[in-house]
Amino acid sequence: MSDFDPTSIPAVIDAMYAMVSGPKGPRDWTMQRRVFHPDARQTRTGVGADGRPWVKIMSLDDYAADTAPFFAANDFYEIEVARRVHEFGNIAHAWSIYEARSAPGDTAPERRGINSIQLFRDEHGHWRIISMIWDNERAGLTVDWDV
Repeated sequence: MSDFDPTSIPAVIDAMYAMVSGPKGPRDWTMQRRVFHPDARQTRTGVGADGRPWVKIMSLDDYAADTAPFFAANDFYEIEVARRVHEFGNIAHAWSIYEARSAPGDTAPERRGINSIQLFRDEHGHWRIISMIWDNERAGLTVDWDV
């Protein structure tokens, strides 16, 4: 993303989605280091077969390693369909509804969910993601805001 503007929350979030989206094969993780704080955490949540919630908390390197086999074998496009951002001083929180697809033009997503993204504005005025946690829709749990 040659036109990436780190002083813009929308640009940082757009870059995060672009970073994970693409045809099967390895991802270029250089953008990850530009949009995430070095100490950031990425947190996947879900519900096990036994109905109990689970969580997996990952550093940037952990996330890249964890997703590498999936990205190597699968076309994957995570497309944002709605966003709400609240900003206060040097912190911001974004609720971002996403749809995952095998191709950008697929009519029906494979899954939908919400990314909860916390950002920090550093001494250079650059927004960096500090933390991101997400969950997918499932039986009994759907995104209910207008998109």
